[in-house]
Amino acid sequence: MLIHLAIGAVGIVILVSGGELLVKGAAALARGMGISSLVVGLTVVAFGTSAPELAVNVTAALGGKGDISFGNIVGSSIANIGLIVGATALVRPLKVHRKIILREIPMMLLAAAATLVLCLDDLLDGAGNAFTRADGCILLLFFAVFLYYTVGEALRQRGGRKQEPEAARPTPVRDLLLILLGLGALAAGGHLTVDGAVGLARGFGISEVLIGLTVVAIGSSLPELVTAIIASARGHADLALGNVTGSNIFNLLFVLGVTATLRPIAIPPGGRWDLLVMAVLTVTVLPLSINPDRSMGRGAGIVLLGTYAAYIVARALV
Repeated sequence: MLIHLAIGAVGIVILVSGGELLVKGAAALARGMGISSLVVGLTVVAFGTSAPELAVNVTAALGGKGDISFGNIVGSSIANIGLIVGATALVRPLKVHRKIILREIPMMLLAAAATLVLCLDDLLDGAGNAFTRADGCILLLFFAVFLYYTVGEALRQRGGRKQEPEAARPTPVRDLLLILLGLGALAAGGHLTVDGAVGLARGFGISEVLIGLTVVAIGSSLPELVTAIIASARGHADLALGNVTGSNIFNLLFVLGVTATLRPIAIPPGGRWDLLVMAVLTVTVLPLSINPDRSMGRGAGIVLLGTYAAYIVARALV
């Protein structure tokens, strides 16, 4: 037990250090390239911090551990909203960019709705519930649409930027190096933290599905949590929210799409309820964001954290 606690503690220290480097590099890259921190958060930061989910799920799929794959993807998406957005709003009220309300949150809603509908095989055609290879291809097509619009937004921002003399333009090499170092530290720290937590959970006899939905999901979401809190504390709310929304879209459309394409993922007992909770939390983000100040304050943080805590307790008791 003590060795698992030590491994987890070392992982958390590395995670925090990696988050600092990532936020610093991403914010500088956005300024240097003349694009918003929201776009960087939706792409570079979101994809990078979601790399642990991708690695865990590809490994689990190839090893035939569908319960871990399902639990990690859905659990991470629930944790991203309930835990990460909630905790970040408690640290500092989050200003919600108009583009997040009009495009990113609806895209996240579409991803959650598509995932929920694709698991209703028994109601639609009488087949067993699973994310098939065909479902995976559908999700990947949705992801391609999201990527097309996000990259197009970045190119439009750069095109509208006043051109600087060649010698005066900042080089992105240093910023990219900071981002890579930060992502590497986040991946290593997340891996150590998950290893320690899974070791403890198995020592207490917790089931594989519950480990995937809680311990592994929260552990692999730690990069997003650390990055979002640090970004918010440094005044980069767009980077924080872009990271969370981008990560959820990435998890549901790309990670689940790739995993299901490699090997179909059966829906475990209670899986529909997990997907329903994910959808409800995703829907909740929109009304919490729409107010005269376009901000998510500490009240919204308490609502999201309370919902997430209730879900974890209920799932543990099932």
